[in-house]
Amino acid sequence: MLTNKARRVLLVAFAGSLALSVASASDKDKVLTDGYASNEPVRPVLPVENIHTEKARLGKALFNDRHLAGNKLSCADCHQLNSGGDDNAATNNQGQDNRAGINTPTVFNAVYNFRQLWSGAADTLAEQIAMVVHNPNEGATSWPALLQNINKRPSLREQFDRLYADGVTEKNYMDALIEYEKTLVTPNARFDQYLSGDNDAITAEEKAGYHLFKEYGCVSCHQGVNIGGNLFQKFGIFYDYIADRGNITRADHGRKNVTGREQDDFVFKVPSLRNVAVTAPYFHDGQIETLEEAIYIMGKTQLGRELNAKDIELISLFLRTLTGQYQGRFLDDIKLSEAK
Repeated sequence: MLTNKARRVLLVAFAGSLALSVASASDKDKVLTDGYASNEPVRPVLPVENIHTEKARLGKALFNDRHLAGNKLSCADCHQLNSGGDDNAATNNQGQDNRAGINTPTVFNAVYNFRQLWSGAADTLAEQIAMVVHNPNEGATSWPALLQNINKRPSLREQFDRLYADGVTEKNYMDALIEYEKTLVTPNARFDQYLSGDNDAITAEEKAGYHLFKEYGCVSCHQGVNIGGNLFQKFGIFYDYIADRGNITRADHGRKNVTGREQDDFVFKVPSLRNVAVTAPYFHDGQIETLEEAIYIMGKTQLGRELNAKDIELISLFLRTLTGQYQGRFLDDIKLSEAK
């Protein structure tokens, strides 16, 4: 069995090899802007191309419609676009991973995740939508009932008929919603501007925080376009946060709830760090209120390190540069203006 010291060495070595592998990736695999620092393990968010505008408009109407679900909830009730794309609650009692509730993931940039939900229970956005429809704590309905409700709404039915040859169907409902979700990306974060060649987009302290983020090995799990969202990892490699917190729930078992395998106990999809400064509270249980506390705990649980206050501050400053723009406005500005 590896010692904690050996694990840390391997983790940092892996993070270094990851950066090198990104640097050596072939041009055809790079979705980059001109001037992008291609040797970095993080890539900028780019708007999704070739979106069907009319289908996305229909998807937006479906996303915000409370009259289609059995319990009168809309997607927007849990994924509030003026509030980071989540609901700001510790846990959502409508959660798919556990009826007792789990922290709501942001819908922003979900199109870049390799799986959906904390447990990765949905392989695709379409699967996640179907789960919402049937979940008694979310859509609380069925396909026949949902499609019947749409057909009762002339404005919606007419849009389906105009856009799809076969009109209102399960497949077309999911297609329209997914087309809308493709628009829910947040490009032009200050850090993305820096990656794309603007050296003055972030401060010296924020650059120092990014250096620490890489040096400590955080990039072994948080990298790529979404700075996460592209692999599974056990939560509690060096320190068992869940056991120490106590009152273990079904949701705490993570991916094991999907696969039934013991090796998947306490394993979760690594969350994206995009817009992390505006998506508190943190972790799957929503028990951590501040970004600084989350950084400290992640250092203990995943790196086997107790980070000092200065390093935590610098990493926090870096993470705040990952807040992107939606419809031309930074998400923290949107959240602040909505709070007034």
